[in-house]
Amino acid sequence: MSADLIVGAAEAEAVLTAPGARFETATAVVDGRTVRVWKNAPADLRAVLAQSLTFGDRDFLVYEETRLTYDEHYAQVARLAHLLRTRFGVEKGDRVAIAMRNYPEWSVAFFAAAAIGAIVVPLNAWWTGAELAYGLNDSGAVLLIADSERAARLVPAREGLDLRAVLVARGLADGALSLDDELATVPEQSALPAVDLEPDDPATIFYTSGTTGFPKGAFGSHRNICNNVLSVGFAPARVLVRRGEALPDPETVPQRAILLSVPMFHVTGCHSVLVAGAFGGAKVVLMHRWDPEDALRLIAAEQVNVFGGVPSMAWQVLESPAFSKYDTSSLEGVSYGGAPAAPELVETIGAAVPVAEPGNGWGMTETSSVATHIVGAEYRAKPQSVGRPVAVCDVKTVDDDGQNAPAGQLGELMIAGPNVVKGYWNKPEATAAAFVGGWVRTGDIGWIDEEGFVHVVDRAKDMIIRAGENIYCVEVENVLFEHDAVIDAAIIGLADRILGEEVGAVVQVKPGETLTAAALIEYAAARLAAFKVPIAVEIRSEPLPRNANGKILKDLLREQFQRTEP
Repeated sequence: MSADLIVGAAEAEAVLTAPGARFETATAVVDGRTVRVWKNAPADLRAVLAQSLTFGDRDFLVYEETRLTYDEHYAQVARLAHLLRTRFGVEKGDRVAIAMRNYPEWSVAFFAAAAIGAIVVPLNAWWTGAELAYGLNDSGAVLLIADSERAARLVPAREGLDLRAVLVARGLADGALSLDDELATVPEQSALPAVDLEPDDPATIFYTSGTTGFPKGAFGSHRNICNNVLSVGFAPARVLVRRGEALPDPETVPQRAILLSVPMFHVTGCHSVLVAGAFGGAKVVLMHRWDPEDALRLIAAEQVNVFGGVPSMAWQVLESPAFSKYDTSSLEGVSYGGAPAAPELVETIGAAVPVAEPGNGWGMTETSSVATHIVGAEYRAKPQSVGRPVAVCDVKTVDDDGQNAPAGQLGELMIAGPNVVKGYWNKPEATAAAFVGGWVRTGDIGWIDEEGFVHVVDRAKDMIIRAGENIYCVEVENVLFEHDAVIDAAIIGLADRILGEEVGAVVQVKPGETLTAAALIEYAAARLAAFKVPIAVEIRSEPLPRNANGKILKDLLREQFQRTEP
């Protein structure tokens, strides 16, 4: 246990979840199963909106020159909700899709559709027109709200789509309607249209970020999303109790500013930043596109308290040649998830921004973002862990036969809790394969230590098997990350006629650094068993390719791989 931590994790959680406490737990019956839930979580997204109104004239969304207060956001949501209901006949259960950058209109569209009981379908803004059409057809969306770029991209694929309308924000597109013009036909509204909502009513279809085949729509409920609102605050509260400190009074805590650097069509951006931020009264600062120096500029200009995203984003900011040019003294936390994080990142955060607490979370689209979380002194003590499960979740490991693995042994990690989605939209076979008795299979290989902290070793499907020996990519990647010249690294399997697979590496070097394949292989050989050492390396100066959720596109790397011999 770290010297900063004077109370055990389990003891601290007992304090936090006790009757009357902020994180008190209760039980609810969901799909015939009894699950633990946060007693104080909002019931649905309408309740999140109601809570947001209490923050009045505080800034909520900041995008370039646009500043939207909580009152203004609510007014726009109410107006669009009435437009959807009266002009386009959107009813409870209808699917309404969103395809746009992280504009303020994304949030307005999301809350307006959800508030009238529609099922929101956030589409990947990186998709081609054909891929957008797939998501619209697969979900059965009746209406699309898009920015002009996405709407134009869809035009060639519009034939055959059964949409009542395409509403376009920030521009126009062929065959579409202007969102602003349509909203101008609706009088100002002070209240949302009436609708009866239950916590387990469906709320969203978020498409998984699978790098092969067609994506699957994870079918989530209001309960899934709204329990996450409390989950994101649980680990920071646990650390305070473990350090012997009292939780701050929410009524007296100054407004926090969060830099939203990941897409809102990903559950991290939507559930853990946008929705949780709205419920807690945060200022959410939006970016047009990811750029490390622009992130630094916004951190300084908006006095941002928390930034992160995926680990590569944290690395790029902290290692940016422009880092020292900007005031980062407002930073209180650097938090990330969605991809493996090298333990060295914890030390890098401490060196660059000593007052900022490092944080790491683990979850997936199917768990509505957070399942485990680790911050501050806990993370410094266990930099290879992704944290303990939040108090309403359970995590276990199973062997190849689906049987519970002994404590401390590697197995596939499975998650249960009120955050686990209903399944995959219109895909019963895929649902049956992934969701078993209230648990979801993560496809991650890991183990759970004696204190209940989860350690993710690798993706099952990304594991390299060399002559019968399992090589976990994250282990090798972490070693490469420790090299002073390396900012990003990916391990990929290289086909070998005799051994089955050999180890290849693609790395990005820091600006101004030079590195040879031979030097990196020698470095790894001094720290790894011989069979784990890369036999070939490709060294790049540009970022490694990632999908919109921050996961490295290893299939693409295999196709692109240029073998550099030592």
